Amino acid sequence: MNILVLNWQDRLNPLAGGAETHLHEIFSRVAAAGHQVTLYCSSFDGARSEELLDGMVVLREGARNTFNFYVPRRYKNDFRYRGFDIVVDDINKIPFFTPLYVREPILALAHHLFGTSIFAEAGLVAGSYVYSSELLLPYIYRTTPFAVVSDSTKHELIEKGLPAENMAVIPNCINRAQFPFTAHVQHGDSFTPIIAYFGRLKRYKSVHHLLEAFAPLADEFPAAKVHIMGKGDAEAGLRELALGLGLNTANTQRVEFLGFIPEEHKAEMLAAAYCVVNPSMKEGWGIINIEANACGTPVIAANVPGLRDAVQHGESGLLYEYGNIASLTDVLRRILLDSTLHQHLQQGALRFAQRFDWDVSAHRMIEEMKRIIARRKNSQN
Repeated sequence: MNILVLNWQDRLNPLAGGAETHLHEIFSRVAAAGHQVTLYCSSFDGARSEELLDGMVVLREGARNTFNFYVPRRYKNDFRYRGFDIVVDDINKIPFFTPLYVREPILALAHHLFGTSIFAEAGLVAGSYVYSSELLLPYIYRTTPFAVVSDSTKHELIEKGLPAENMAVIPNCINRAQFPFTAHVQHGDSFTPIIAYFGRLKRYKSVHHLLEAFAPLADEFPAAKVHIMGKGDAEAGLRELALGLGLNTANTQRVEFLGFIPEEHKAEMLAAAYCVVNPSMKEGWGIINIEANACGTPVIAANVPGLRDAVQHGESGLLYEYGNIASLTDVLRRILLDSTLHQHLQQGALRFAQRFDWDVSAHRMIEEMKRIIARRKNSQN
C-alpha cells in the first residue's frame, strides 16, 4: 500500500505527545512491513522540510497553529497525483475535514475529543475554535471509517452521532523491549516513596490536583516525595503552588520538577516510582499508564474517559472521582499505608501490561486499511 498520513506533528516536534507516539509506533511498523508511508505534518524551528524518519518519508510545512490550512492546498496541488491508496486522517484537536476534498479512501484516527475540556486549556477564544470544529465531525465524517484507541473514545463518537459500525478499536500499546516487566521491592523503614507524574504540563492535565492532594499527607509521610516529570506551559503555576502549599521551602523540596525525561531513561524513572498519578480531565487512553505498569508501578488515575480504559481498578491501579481532591488524598494514603495492596497492584500491573503490543496493533491497522481499500474498489465495480 501507498499510504498518506496527515497529523499536526511528528515525534521530533518539541510539542509532540501521545498522539505522535501512537502514530510513529504504528506506522513505523507498517513501513517495516513493506508499505510506503508518507507523513505530512507541521514544521518547527530547526526542522527539515523533508527527511526519512522511522521508515517514513516525513514532509513538514507551515506552523503548528495554521497547518490545517496547508493540508487541502497541498493535497490539491500535489498529493492527489501521487497515487496514494489510502489517506489516514489523524484527528487531534482541529480536524482536517478530509472527506470534503480527498478522493482516495480515508481512515480517520481518533484519540479523544476535547469537548468542553478544551476551555480549561485554551481559554474561550481558541477553545471555541476547537469546540466548534469538533461539532462538525458527525456531519463531515459520517460515512468515514474510524480507528479509535479505546472503548471510551468509541462511545464518545457514537454519542456525537457517528455510526458504531464504522469504528474499529485499535488500542495504544507499549514498546515491550523498552520495559523490564518486573516489580521492584519498594517497602521498608528506610524506603522513600516517590509519587510520580509523567507527561506534559498542561492545564487540562490537572497536575495541580496531585499537589493539592499530597499537601495533607506531607507531615503524615515525611519521607514521601512527588516527582513531576515533563515540561509545559503550566509548569510555572505548579512551582508557585508547591511553594504556596508549603511543600517546597528554602530548606525542603517535597516536590521535584525533573523536566523532560528522554526515552532511554523513562523505564528507570517509572520503575523507581511507588505509584504514578494521572489526574487528567480527559485522555484518549494514557499510554504512560501502561508503561508504568510494565515497570511494575501501579497507577492512580481519575475515573474519566480514556484513563478508565487504561487502568484496571483494584488490579493494575486505583481510580478516583476526577476533581475530588479529598478522594485522591484518601487513595494516596491507602496505597502508602497498605504494602499488601501495593504488592497486589504491582503484580496486577505487570499482568495488565502484558496485553498490549504495538506489533499486534500495527497488524490490525494494516488489515483495517486493506479492508477499507477493498471496500472502495468493490463499490466502484
